[in-house]
Amino acid sequence: MSECIFCRIVSGEIPATEVGRTEDAVAFRDLNPQAPVHVLIIPTRHAATAADLLAQDGGAARLAAVFELATRVADELGLADRGYRLVANTGAEGGQTVHHLHVHLLGGRQLTWPPG
Repeated sequence: MSECIFCRIVSGEIPATEVGRTEDAVAFRDLNPQAPVHVLIIPTRHAATAADLLAQDGGAARLAAVFELATRVADELGLADRGYRLVANTGAEGGQTVHHLHVHLLGGRQLTWPPG
């Protein structure tokens, strides 16, 4: 998936401000933040959606790794006690613009509902 921007971030071909990395997931700051804290957490193996990742061998463990890293980063950035939001947009109507599964970690201010 050399044309996938997130795969290129995983490989180090495109720089990103990483805030966490494991064998199965990478967390980095969003270039267009929508909150004081806006981090993207992605699996290191390409999958367009959570369903696609789950269909891969070992996908459930990799999906869990994405959420484990998200909660660790939230704690390290001081959001655990204050609260934060995790969002995964899926498909065109869900607002997904990069077709590599990614979870947005948003926090640092009062978030409202509905979000959009």
